[in-house]
Amino acid sequence: MNSVKGKVGVLLVNLGTPDSPSVSNVRSYLSQFLNDPRVIDIPWLGRKLLVNCIIVPFRAPKSAKIYKELWTDQGSPLIFHSEKVRDLLSDSLGDDYGVHLAMRYKNPSIPSVLEEMKKLNYKKIIVLPMFPQYASASTGSALQEVMDVVRKWWVIPEMKFISQYYEHPKFIDAIVDRASKYKLADYDHILFSYHGLPVRQVDKVYNTGVCEGHDCESTITEENQYCYKATCFATTRLIAEKLGISESDYTVCFQSRLDKNWLEPFSDKVVEEWGKKGAKKLLVFSPAFTADCLETVIEIGDEYQEIFEEHGGEKVQLVESLNDHPLWVECLKELVLE
Repeated sequence: MNSVKGKVGVLLVNLGTPDSPSVSNVRSYLSQFLNDPRVIDIPWLGRKLLVNCIIVPFRAPKSAKIYKELWTDQGSPLIFHSEKVRDLLSDSLGDDYGVHLAMRYKNPSIPSVLEEMKKLNYKKIIVLPMFPQYASASTGSALQEVMDVVRKWWVIPEMKFISQYYEHPKFIDAIVDRASKYKLADYDHILFSYHGLPVRQVDKVYNTGVCEGHDCESTITEENQYCYKATCFATTRLIAEKLGISESDYTVCFQSRLDKNWLEPFSDKVVEEWGKKGAKKLLVFSPAFTADCLETVIEIGDEYQEIFEEHGGEKVQLVESLNDHPLWVECLKELVLE
């Protein structure tokens, strides 16, 4: 115990994944995920009925088939990429830091990993969700779960929470480097596809209760600095500027929606429209996802490819997520050391 005296604990948090692609494990994962009031932010009873009686029973078998397509010999890409980042960050930070990894949903769980960290008597704990742009349904949920656990401890060490880093130079440079293997001029159009959110969730960021009218597509202000829509557009502008992509050559769009009242334009519809326009090749960035997962590998890589071909297109090329890119690890290191 004395060997860790004074050390700083770092808790990386990613979204999570089922323990396996079996229907029962997918059902358990979806139930925990979708019952989170920050994910589906409607009254308790309505959420319980919607999730447990409608969404999970019908969606679990279908999702299990998709997870089987995603699964590798190493398991879930989101897990093994995140574990690799944890290990690389630990090596980079050295002996004065202890780096841990938890998942907001399923395993390794936030409570179990924090229990391990509690036993190590860290002087300070830095909580670093692996979501570059703040959203209540991702970063907010992870930070709340950590606080719900730690507030019950008798001794609470110094805590630091990192809410977002969408504009961090190393984060942007890592994405730019990921794109370097692709010749941008070969593509008819470029998409920056972010995970979608219900419009009401970005509305809640503002004192006025409405996101519209805050110029989120073109600027960051004190009012919209924690608006997911605004930070997604800001990330895109920084990447486009580095790569020399003109505004007319790209579209910011949002994927994985549950209903029509989500942020627009919808990524699948943008893919369809460009196919109908006669485009043959699309390049798609996914800057909200730092590790490849169902939404990147399957939704963009497979499902959008099918949609594009159905409407006359030929190739949807996914720019891989950061995964264990050295600049991504450097970005996390700088965030910890700051």
